[in-house]
Amino acid sequence: MENYTMEGRTYRYYGQEAPLYPFGYGLSYTTFRYRDLVLTPPVLPVCANLSVSVVLENTGLRDSEEVVQLYLRWEQSSVRVPRWQLVAFRRVAVPAGREAKLSFQVLAKQRAVWVQDWRLEPGTFTLFAGGQQPGQKTRAPSEVLSARFSVTGTARPLRGC
Repeated sequence: MENYTMEGRTYRYYGQEAPLYPFGYGLSYTTFRYRDLVLTPPVLPVCANLSVSVVLENTGLRDSEEVVQLYLRWEQSSVRVPRWQLVAFRRVAVPAGREAKLSFQVLAKQRAVWVQDWRLEPGTFTLFAGGQQPGQKTRAPSEVLSARFSVTGTARPLRGC
């Protein structure tokens, strides 16, 4: 094998072409609604973790499970990065007509980029939360919420945090 790049081989590097069966693809026997995506703090130091909460509501008539997925997108980076990266997921059982408030932690190391070493950089990021990848086209409707947060400070090696 001579070409070790992941270009065109994984959802992270597909460019403008969407994969045929992306992560989280599938049908459900019920419907879910996402709301109240909260990122705390919305501005954080370069080495800090991000707390995320979102409310998932089962709006259908059947008890069911949903795989809640969080994706991170760098708005600018000093090096080439994926279009978005899966940073957390959780399978949650929600009875019909009920809701669940979910909490996640996005660790600083999940924002690291490779520049001869793992490095944390300041900048603006977008976090997506939903039952599928951002922009995914499926037969089953699923919302994807998004919110931005900022990282302040100076770039530093991950091991320096």
